[in-house]
Amino acid sequence: MNEALRVVVADDQALVRRGFGMILTADGIDVVADATNGIEAVEAVRRTRPDVVLMDIRMPEMDGLEATRRILGGAADEPRVVMLTTFDLDHYVYAALSAGASGFLLKDVTPEHLVATVRTVRSGDALLAPAITRRLVERFARRDSGTAALHRDLAALTPRELEVLRLLAQGLSNAELAASLNLSEATVKTHVSRILAKLGLRDRAQAVIVAYETGLVSRTGPDAS
Repeated sequence: MNEALRVVVADDQALVRRGFGMILTADGIDVVADATNGIEAVEAVRRTRPDVVLMDIRMPEMDGLEATRRILGGAADEPRVVMLTTFDLDHYVYAALSAGASGFLLKDVTPEHLVATVRTVRSGDALLAPAITRRLVERFARRDSGTAALHRDLAALTPRELEVLRLLAQGLSNAELAASLNLSEATVKTHVSRILAKLGLRDRAQAVIVAYETGLVSRTGPDAS
C-alpha cells in the first residue's frame, strides 16, 4: 500500500481551497492544511511537512513566488510546489519554476488532471505540459533580469546528455525521448538523472529553463544557436 500523500493548498479564494480540498480528499489524498496567503503557506509547510504544495501566485501579504522561495530555501525534506494561476502565460510562473517549483496548473483544471498532477510531482517528476510550458519559457527566458535565473555551465555534459537535454526542453516524455534516440526508457531515465545531478537541478522543469537560458534551445527553434 502506498504511503499517504500529504498536500497543502494555498489560495486566497475560499472556493478554490475547498474545491481542490474536496477533490483531493475524495481520491484518498490527505489535505493536511490550507492557507490564505504566503505567510500562512510557509508556516503550514513547516508545521505539517507535506509532500506537495498547491500554491496560488497572487495572494495578499506575501505572494506565492516569495513563499515558494522560502519553502524551497534549502531545508531538508522540501516538498514539491505546483503553482496555481488563472493565466497560462503568467510571468511569475517562470520565476517560480526558476526558484524550484515543479510546474503549474490553471485554476480551471479538471478534477482528474488535478489529482494526476499531485501524484506526478510527488513521484519526483516535474509537471511539464509541453505546449504551455514551452511557450512560457520561450516568452520569458533571457528576457526578464528580475527573475531568479538558473545560470549553469553545460560543459560538464556529454554530447549524448546535451542531446537528451535539448529534446527534453521541447517537452518530450521519457517514452518519446527513448523512441527519438532509439534508447530504452531506463537508459533515458539514467541520462536525465545525470543531467540533473551535474547541473544541480531539482527536476525537469528547471532543466527546461536552463536549456533556454544557455541557448541550447532558442526561441526561434530547437536547433538554432
